[in-house]
Amino acid sequence: MQSRTPAPRTGRPRSAAADTAILAATRQALVELGWSKLTLSDVATRAGVAKTTLYRRWSGKNELVVDAVAELFDELELPDRGSLAADIEGVVLQFAAILARPEARSGLMAVLAESTRDEALRERIRASIVDRQKRLVLQGRARAQGRGELPPQPDAAQAARTVDLIFDVVAGAVVHRTLVSAEPADPDWVRGFTRVLLHGLPAAETPRPQPPPRAARTA
Repeated sequence: MQSRTPAPRTGRPRSAAADTAILAATRQALVELGWSKLTLSDVATRAGVAKTTLYRRWSGKNELVVDAVAELFDELELPDRGSLAADIEGVVLQFAAILARPEARSGLMAVLAESTRDEALRERIRASIVDRQKRLVLQGRARAQGRGELPPQPDAAQAARTVDLIFDVVAGAVVHRTLVSAEPADPDWVRGFTRVLLHGLPAAETPRPQPPPRAARTA
């Protein structure tokens, strides 16, 4: 008979190692079992923690899976590649690479499907994933303004709307490309997308410059 884990004292600090193990176990279970068969008991067993440990942190499966997916997107970083276009390409390629991972794909599709009938889950997705990753847009815009590539926006309300719009366009396009269309967001697609994002639809119609032909070799 297994011994029961003693109840923690009030105010006991939350274990970062336990959180990491639980979230990793959740992603593993999603890939292997799918949303419908995933249970907190299975996650607890995989993570090597008591089931009560999960319930002290998350009230149910929905919240747990959102946080497991959000942890993946927290890996995103905005590279400094010298220009706004290059920075956008760098972060979009990172985003696409994360979405290509089975645990990200399974987790995100599952919580999005469940959120269509769960307002509280939609709010958690917005807070834990969407709002948290808007930091990348804020960082990129500030950097581009510092380089003189973008004008300042003194109106705070308008600036916030711009951040929302940019995030929605970028995230929507990449998610649709990789998860809905099931097409690769490869470097060529990312370059084309960035041109359209920065310069509008005419940029998509402009032929890309071709490298000059090699000079014919003389005998």
